[in-house]
Amino acid sequence: MAAERNERCLLENIDNMTLSDENENSSRIPMDVDMYDATSDLPTALIVTNVDVSVFESSEAKNQFEAVFKDYEENATFQYLKNFRRARVNYSSPEIAAKTRIQMHETQICGGTVKCYFAQAPSSDENTEPHLQPPIPDKQFLISPPASPPVGWEPVHEGKPCVNYDLLTALAKLTPGQSHELHAASDNQPGIIVHICEDQPVDRSANKPQIVQTRCPERT
Repeated sequence: MAAERNERCLLENIDNMTLSDENENSSRIPMDVDMYDATSDLPTALIVTNVDVSVFESSEAKNQFEAVFKDYEENATFQYLKNFRRARVNYSSPEIAAKTRIQMHETQICGGTVKCYFAQAPSSDENTEPHLQPPIPDKQFLISPPASPPVGWEPVHEGKPCVNYDLLTALAKLTPGQSHELHAASDNQPGIIVHICEDQPVDRSANKPQIVQTRCPERT
């Protein structure tokens, strides 16, 4: 939503520049420094929607369609998407694309009312690989949200689980066959004593008991 508002504001500023220049009977809209700054982040290509079917079927209609957009730049290139009734118009600068978008949006061309939109701007990511990269293998411990999160609630990152080495050392010192007092008895509380069981030796050399098969009854 913020990107759409910024784009709308930029287009309004450019539109105001265009109208002021037209009132001065100027045959060419000057691109001053403010306009360059306003359009520097915009893409250089336009997506034209609702293109009339005749543009895709008739070479004469296609030439007429291209001539309208080439009035803004002679070297403009076109890419057609017949199934979607759309066309992509590529310009050399975002200033020309912005000017074309303002003046040609919702205009009649070849019997149809076309609409012009900016094409998706290229990503500034330095990664040039065509495939998505796997996420960073960083485990996150998040606290579950409450049943009815209040306004402005955000998940809090939990700390990583801590390992209590003192507890592990105490468990390792427990000797099988001996008793260990964990809590001494007092006047109002009983004592806690843990008896560590010894592992029963397993005699693997003993013969396994054989299962006696049931004798088949005699047949008469």
